[in-house]
Amino acid sequence: MLVLEYKVKAKKFQCLAIEEAIKIAQFIRNKCLRYWMDAPREAKIDRFALNKYSTELRNEFKFVANLNSMAVQSSAERAWLAISRFYENCKKKISGKKGYPRFQKDNRSVEYKTSEWKLNPIKRRITITDKKGIGELKLLGKWDIQTYPVKSIKRVRLIRRADGYYCQFCIDVEVKDIQPKTGNEMGLDVGIESFYTDSNGHQEANPQFLKKADKAIKHAQRLIYKTKKGSSGRKKARAIFARKHLRISRQRNKHAKRIARNLCKSNDLVAYENLQVRNLLKNYCLARSIADASWYLFRQWIEYFASKFGKLAIAVAPHYTSQKCSNCGAIVKKSLSTRTHICRCGCNLHRDKNAAINILNLARQARGGHPQSNAVGLVTSTLLGENLLEQVARKITEFPRL
Repeated sequence: MLVLEYKVKAKKFQCLAIEEAIKIAQFIRNKCLRYWMDAPREAKIDRFALNKYSTELRNEFKFVANLNSMAVQSSAERAWLAISRFYENCKKKISGKKGYPRFQKDNRSVEYKTSEWKLNPIKRRITITDKKGIGELKLLGKWDIQTYPVKSIKRVRLIRRADGYYCQFCIDVEVKDIQPKTGNEMGLDVGIESFYTDSNGHQEANPQFLKKADKAIKHAQRLIYKTKKGSSGRKKARAIFARKHLRISRQRNKHAKRIARNLCKSNDLVAYENLQVRNLLKNYCLARSIADASWYLFRQWIEYFASKFGKLAIAVAPHYTSQKCSNCGAIVKKSLSTRTHICRCGCNLHRDKNAAINILNLARQARGGHPQSNAVGLVTSTLLGENLLEQVARKITEFPRL
């Protein structure tokens, strides 16, 4: 699965038409969700039932009928995606909240499938041909969508962001770029003091994008409160504030992508901790720093490039990786403020390097006992391993993957 993104150059009436289509997509999703909530327990509500109900909405509301039928179906599938995720969490009996579906208040995209759009065979332009009046849009970007057959384009998505509108193409192609074996193996211990420390002792500096932009963000936020609610000045101030956060998001993604690509190219095995970042964010003292480090985004890119390059990425249990001695295996308890690992066996290492070595050893044990690779989805879930609906419905930040 490959997703190509372009920025859209549109006129004012086209932007208004896109905005209206996005609002209709939100309306359909919320109506499908309400239909599921109000249905009796004995009634079987599944994906097909919601698609059938979306057809009834087209007959009931004229403004829904103006949107492409496949775009209406896609909005109903978004509702089913939220419902099915809730069902899966209940079956798995995960602790805490199960993710009960909620109504959308600020939808930012609308999806078309295989109809009501047409690509220009020469120029980078796309024409939306439904009754919303969007028309022809100019695509700005370095990707060459014309090199892919039109039949391989499964979905087209129009997205609103803080700096304008974007168009994404979801292409059903296999993304493979098998790299030669290097014979290197590496364990990674992510942290706040440094972005990560590897088993060789190298420490990658933590860029702290949010911390560096904190002053400008607070200034932009104060401008919002100084303007009157509902005024055009407040709208402009909010747009400035949103663009600053969007810039930070893109910086994090670019940084994580670059490092993950280099690691997977230069190593045959990359091991890392299977951290539950959602639980770590409950620590109010470290939540801001953990979120700024974007550990989960880094892990996603490692899994993606490992699958693309034909390498091995293994997530190991994080228990006692910092306390266990990498030399003799003894448990040496230490607090977070203790940055040096000192054992009675004579091992004296930086705390994070010791943890990275333990992570690599655990990955080697797992590989030796059960040969596994995330390229086929046996160890960790990869971006390529997701189904088409999950790939496209993922909130792209956005688009972080290209």
